[in-house]
Amino acid sequence: MRSRAGTVEEITPAEANVRTLVHEYGGASWWVADGVLFWVDFADQRLRRTAGAQTTVLTPEPPTPRGLRYADGVVTADGATVVCVRERHGDGAEPVNELVAIATDGSEAATVLWQGSDFVSSPRLSPDGAMLAFISWDHPAMPWTRTRLHVYAVDGASLGAELLVLGGERAFCEPGWDTAGSDTAGSDTGRLLVVVDDDEWWNLYAVDIGSGALEPVVSGRFEIAMPPWVFGMKRWAVVDGTIVAVAGLPTGDELIVDGRTSTTIDSSINSLSAAGSSVVATGAGYDHEVEVVSIDVADGVPRRHIVRPAKPLDYDRGYLVEPEWISFPTGPSGEAVAHALYYPPANPRHVGPADEKPPLLVLAHGGPTTQARRRLQTSLLYWTSRGIAVVDVDYRGSSGYGRTYRQALDGQWGVSDVEDCVAAASFLADRGDVDPDRLMIRGGSAGGFTVLSALAFHDVFAVGASRYGVADLEALATDTHKFESRYLDSLVGPYPDAKAIYHQRSPIHHVDRLRAPMIVLQGDDDAIVPPNQSEMIVDALEANGVEVEYRLFEGEQHGFRKAENIVTALEAELAFFGRILGFTPA
Repeated sequence: MRSRAGTVEEITPAEANVRTLVHEYGGASWWVADGVLFWVDFADQRLRRTAGAQTTVLTPEPPTPRGLRYADGVVTADGATVVCVRERHGDGAEPVNELVAIATDGSEAATVLWQGSDFVSSPRLSPDGAMLAFISWDHPAMPWTRTRLHVYAVDGASLGAELLVLGGERAFCEPGWDTAGSDTAGSDTGRLLVVVDDDEWWNLYAVDIGSGALEPVVSGRFEIAMPPWVFGMKRWAVVDGTIVAVAGLPTGDELIVDGRTSTTIDSSINSLSAAGSSVVATGAGYDHEVEVVSIDVADGVPRRHIVRPAKPLDYDRGYLVEPEWISFPTGPSGEAVAHALYYPPANPRHVGPADEKPPLLVLAHGGPTTQARRRLQTSLLYWTSRGIAVVDVDYRGSSGYGRTYRQALDGQWGVSDVEDCVAAASFLADRGDVDPDRLMIRGGSAGGFTVLSALAFHDVFAVGASRYGVADLEALATDTHKFESRYLDSLVGPYPDAKAIYHQRSPIHHVDRLRAPMIVLQGDDDAIVPPNQSEMIVDALEANGVEVEYRLFEGEQHGFRKAENIVTALEAELAFFGRILGFTPA
């Protein structure tokens, strides 16, 4: 979509579905240069160029359907070449991830630039086109655990000499160039900036390409970056020489402009990019969902203008809930600390019985590195408006609290995350906020594994909901896509050396302990957690005589995207919880 003079127009053809499947999760499926749009269509994963009303396909039809996938591109200054990530599938082998240069004239010519790592992302050309920076990493690392920053000279349509490579036990991400700056040699190529957790927090640094030294640019006890599960994430930008960055805090995101902070923008910012003398951002607040805003930072004082508003909300503001950030003791002896956002019930037309505490729904987020976000989520208000309290748990391993906290789940997945969800529920029950006999837990993907583990190894929760949750860690380690195929090396242990731990932690091997009723939801086209994982749990619960409901959604992958399925899933969960806990939903 494009907004010009207050009018929003659709640029891609009506039948287009702009989405890439690189890493399965995708991201950065489109980019723009000089008013020309480059984009990937979900149907065939081929790269296209749209200029005005003319669309040209730039890449060939692969021998394997969707076998050549593209993402995260940048266009050379002359507009003749796109440099982007390509993922090649076929022959049953592990996909190959590489950087390629693709001609923009429709000839379908492509040259491989880089093939020296298991994964590669974020190709970024210097302003003068003389250098290319990018990120790489190898199994078993993930892009939020250990990556390398590369800088190469650019020689025509190929790479020249390697100018810099930085690695070590740190995670580089979100590289880019300060077009108004210069490097230490006084060149007009611009400064290379990158986010790295060099000193515990994901902060922004300037890179001396000659020596590899890092100089803090925007730093503090906050996280600028979020774990790059998808391509194209960036929460900093340069506007007329002014550095603008997001300071991610549990109490809400803040915007840092030229070293000064402001809390006047949004409490949850997804991404930033420069546009003229402004920054364009997508973000959400307590009273609105995600919208596109332009932030004028010309004099260092942010002024917010809405470019594309969130969809209008037609309900009373009394339904809106500002969460309470809580920290609580956890672990076997209470020696550790975890965090969460707590949402009490809120409905301007109804109150609960005076002699009852509300039920509590514990949310276990996916990833498991993601984070509870302080933003309006109507799917969360779905519960609080019906008298159900919600706690969104940032268990150990979540992002937003520094590298040490993010790595606290290493070797402990299925243990620490579960302990923290149990501890959050117990903390709120002991504080008198919720009914200890009506505790529910819900999660998807990695959060679904936490749900299954909590129900298998603890007796705190009365009922659970698992969305495409991992039931068998060994099956996940041997039957998942490339991006996550070695993820469990750090979360559980190297496979097969740690096979005994995989068996011990997998709920499927402890089905005799599953006694709490459960609703299980699954997409039939899920390549990340295949349906057989969910079906094993359903079969086991049925064999145990435990009440279970199974919903298989046709055409859905890892996460539900069709509106009717999103609605059906929520309604099915509420109806199931009501049946188990003894209430009839309105």
